[in-house]
Amino acid sequence: MASSTFLLVPGLRGIALWFALVGATLWISAPAPQPEATSGLKFADVAREAGIGAKTIYGGERKNKYQLENTGCGAAFFDYDNDGRLDVFLVNGTRLEGFTASEAPTNHLYRNNGNGAFTDVTAKAKLTRMGWGQGVCVGDYDNDGYEDLFVTYWGDNVLYRNNGDGTFTDVTRKSGLFGGKRRWGSGCAFVDYDRDGHLDLFVANYLDFDPKTWPTPESGPCLYKGIMAACGHKGMPGSPNLLYRNNGNGTFTDVSEKAEITKTAGRYSLGVLAADFNNDDWPDIYVANDLAPAALYRNNKNGTFTDIALEAGCAYSFDGRVQAGMGVAAGDFDGDGWLDIFKTNFSDDTSTLYRNLGKESFDDVTMAAGISVNTRWLGWGCGFFDLENDGWLDIFLVNGHIYPEVDQLKGQDAYRQRKVLYRNLSNGRFEDVTQKVGGPLLEPDSSRGCAFGDFDNDGDIDILINPINSYPELLRCDSSTNNNWITIRAIGTKSNRSGIGARFKLTVEGHHPQIDEVRSGGSFFSQNDLRVHFGLGKATLVKTLEIRWPSGQVDTLADLPANQIIQVKEGAGLVKSGIGK
Repeated sequence: MASSTFLLVPGLRGIALWFALVGATLWISAPAPQPEATSGLKFADVAREAGIGAKTIYGGERKNKYQLENTGCGAAFFDYDNDGRLDVFLVNGTRLEGFTASEAPTNHLYRNNGNGAFTDVTAKAKLTRMGWGQGVCVGDYDNDGYEDLFVTYWGDNVLYRNNGDGTFTDVTRKSGLFGGKRRWGSGCAFVDYDRDGHLDLFVANYLDFDPKTWPTPESGPCLYKGIMAACGHKGMPGSPNLLYRNNGNGTFTDVSEKAEITKTAGRYSLGVLAADFNNDDWPDIYVANDLAPAALYRNNKNGTFTDIALEAGCAYSFDGRVQAGMGVAAGDFDGDGWLDIFKTNFSDDTSTLYRNLGKESFDDVTMAAGISVNTRWLGWGCGFFDLENDGWLDIFLVNGHIYPEVDQLKGQDAYRQRKVLYRNLSNGRFEDVTQKVGGPLLEPDSSRGCAFGDFDNDGDIDILINPINSYPELLRCDSSTNNNWITIRAIGTKSNRSGIGARFKLTVEGHHPQIDEVRSGGSFFSQNDLRVHFGLGKATLVKTLEIRWPSGQVDTLADLPANQIIQVKEGAGLVKSGIGK
């Protein structure tokens, strides 16, 4: 979480820029017809009226002593009680100087009542906990039909088993996930890396932090643009990422060394993204690192991984710079059948868009795609989602500075920052339409975690945002595009029950095929809806839906009516349909 420095000499950076522009010219062909205007696109922040009102407490409000106070925490959309409606889980933090009794920072679980409102059931669900909460990921690790929660901390991470009766049990020690060493856990993801039908767990770590030895702003002194601020992590020991194998009996084994995850030394890891990037049916893992090269752990299909980010072209920016990566998202934005990567970075830099070329190769198309128009914002949570249901993935990200002290820099930086919405123009380029859509997108906040899901089951994607020292936002999408959609929940049988890792390929008349996967983790420290959503444009029928399950099973469905939420079961096909508008 610090501004990055160039690895190339200035002359070479100019050459790199020239090649980037030439590459953009070669990649982008003649402009495609532009989609219709943004007049029907609209969001409303309904968090307070929906009953999501507990303030997220995290670090000092006006100044920070340590970098720990900057990261904030994640958010999750998931259906904990299997009623077909997305519930909300928000990680919370604490303060070094304490807090008022009315603030009482704890994680919060809100049950979706189905009428646009939520009920805080944290205490009833036995999820009350204080501490330096960080990330959250969801998956049914014991295959009992109920989604479980994993929450990372500076301190002890926690695995909550969903008991199926509205309550959760802390099974961290019983499951073998209690590490014994105080770590700074960050992003996480459930992933069946060995495809044995049991969800394993990847946990990123930031660094080895001890307030007794960490420098304070005054001791440096540590400065940011001339003002005193919390000291950064340069020179501090990074902490290795960890992989836990699910033994299939409710316990996990640390296989980080055996799987060769630890061959990539600690690199100040933050956002975690598990997806099949080389289309070999095995999940890989991409990690955004802070002022260090990003990591792409390729799954070698034999229980081991190899970090290939450097040779694959997704470790640095297009001009060879180390970036301060925060959040990560995967999606096939150009419809070529390969999952691309979007990564948010520190201010005075752009977010990064890596186009997947296949054959374990990526091209940084940030400039070519129009993402480089914004350099002021400090990005965190992010995601690909189809805002207009037109079959083309758009990009949304939230922003906020890490230093409350920057508000002293009049006209330069701001601690609270607005969101950014990039609309896919369907020709390889994006347009920043934030100002055009307006509303809550322009409201500044100290945003961190960000999750995507259709909480009201009306066929468009809503956005949950967890800021720090502020109130959560629930951006209900009220867009009126008259386009069609379909949402799919996967239920594994031979594969893990959550269907994590299942890949969908969908075709409709008059449109390119679309792909996506059931995915745990992602964004910044957050969890999106495990259901997979596709925009269909004007098509009223899905011609084919192919599901490639982690077990190797392939199911194909045909002629599915649009505008419904369906459930597909491995080996059985369609088992439930008709929910939706």
